[in-house]
Amino acid sequence: MADDQEVLARYSRRAGRFADVISAAPPGRWSAQSPCATWTAADVVQHAVDMHAAMFVPTDLARAPGPSVTEDPLGAFNSARADVERALGDPAVAGLAVQTPMGPSTFAAHVDGVASADLMIHSWDLARALGLDYSIDPDELDDQWQGAQQIPDIMRRPGAFGPGIVVFGPVVEVPDDAPVQDRILGLLGRDPHWT
Repeated sequence: MADDQEVLARYSRRAGRFADVISAAPPGRWSAQSPCATWTAADVVQHAVDMHAAMFVPTDLARAPGPSVTEDPLGAFNSARADVERALGDPAVAGLAVQTPMGPSTFAAHVDGVASADLMIHSWDLARALGLDYSIDPDELDDQWQGAQQIPDIMRRPGAFGPGIVVFGPVVEVPDDAPVQDRILGLLGRDPHWT
């Protein structure tokens, strides 16, 4: 099990990559379709912000108010990011025992397994929606390969983490000899060749 500082470092790295994609958005692309069937590019950012808020649901803590995704996508995400980084940086909060849809956890482990891991795939989703080239960090692919093969059914159940929250869609079949990124995308419910 990763210690809380590793969780924070991993989260910060993933959040930084997601923020970089938001920052690279060409003008007028926020309403563009994303690889997630019912989401636009802006919806991908909204989902990331919503998942950050969901991490605080099993605690007595709350997210600080921030701008809306409609007004300021980067500001909205960075506000959510700051709340999570602040919480993970506090040992009392990071180690807080919480009940999650997948059972008992700590706050840090819950963030690591859900909101943080989510950013890896949603960076790809967002980049594709924005018409940007994007490759998932090869170290992330190595780290995620085994977990992607063992996604629990609850993670594919709409609403398990709260109203309107969908974590993963149905598996998209890809060839066994496809690159690891394509196989992971398929297991996470994405068509790796989506445009």
